[in-house]
Amino acid sequence: MDENKLKLTSSEIGTLWGEYVNGTAIDIVNKYMVSIIEDEAIKAIFEDAISTFEKQKRQIVTFIKNEGFPVPIGFTDSDLFKDKPRLFTDIFCLNYLHIMTLHGLLGHSTALAVSVRKDLRDFYDSCDNDAKKMYHQTIELLLEKGSFQRDPLFYPAQNPEFISSQDFIDGFFGKGRTLSATEIISISFNLKKSIMAKTLSIAFSQVAQLKEVRKFLTDSEKTADGQIKTFSKIMQTDNLPVPKSWETEVTTSTDSPFSDKLMLYHIGFLFQAAQNYHGAGLASSMRTDLVTAYEGTILKNLMVTKKWYNLMVQNKWLEQPPLAPNRKEIAKEV
Repeated sequence: MDENKLKLTSSEIGTLWGEYVNGTAIDIVNKYMVSIIEDEAIKAIFEDAISTFEKQKRQIVTFIKNEGFPVPIGFTDSDLFKDKPRLFTDIFCLNYLHIMTLHGLLGHSTALAVSVRKDLRDFYDSCDNDAKKMYHQTIELLLEKGSFQRDPLFYPAQNPEFISSQDFIDGFFGKGRTLSATEIISISFNLKKSIMAKTLSIAFSQVAQLKEVRKFLTDSEKTADGQIKTFSKIMQTDNLPVPKSWETEVTTSTDSPFSDKLMLYHIGFLFQAAQNYHGAGLASSMRTDLVTAYEGTILKNLMVTKKWYNLMVQNKWLEQPPLAPNRKEIAKEV
């Protein structure tokens, strides 16, 4: 059997649809950033990111069209307002590309895991290799510029040890214990992503045109800030450093380079994606205070995404993904 002649499954179409919409949103931001970046090394990485996605987008369009599905609208150059003042510093732009590359790596892995057809698996392999290359490039340049934020360092114990007390899971009562290396993975990762969401919310709220969009963005900034404080306090209690904030990397410009649709979608995307990472953090936590912190964070994110959904639908900005056939409605028509 020729695997490439198999019809794409709902999951395969779903990943392509998501890759296109999310990819075009980030691509517009990248195109703006490359237009304001002065550092030649950072600009070169952005140019590479833009050309890489253009190649990927063409292939996604081919896959979707060949299956007879409409290509999503996503985001286009109409969502980018050219020749606007600088909204971000060069270093923030580089950090943005690094964080979005992490999203790409995880997204491509998920897409590959649900893909069966060989040409689609080959495509996601290629996307994964592109993202890995970009990941290495952004880290190397951030390290070179002294701007990469490494996670806390631990000191090695002499021998392996086993858990010997129920206090290991207690973060509120009893003796408790300090954070484990496996718990730090999610805390540090989620802190960095919350800092990115907060900074973008601040920047976008400065330039958004619609009052209700500005209100949502200021509220999302407060939500992200609350999450940062919650997990920073847990880290600081164990005398561990937390990632620095990026608010000062946003200028005072009030002239928007982006459509309200793009800015609102982007923040919603970050909060929705964060649910996956907070869920992973919850699953790996063995201290009760951490479990409680993650549960509270997930609930607050759900409230943000509900407001986001209502606002996107109200403005007719939310594209509908492909749906399963409604057999009951089809039967009525017979």
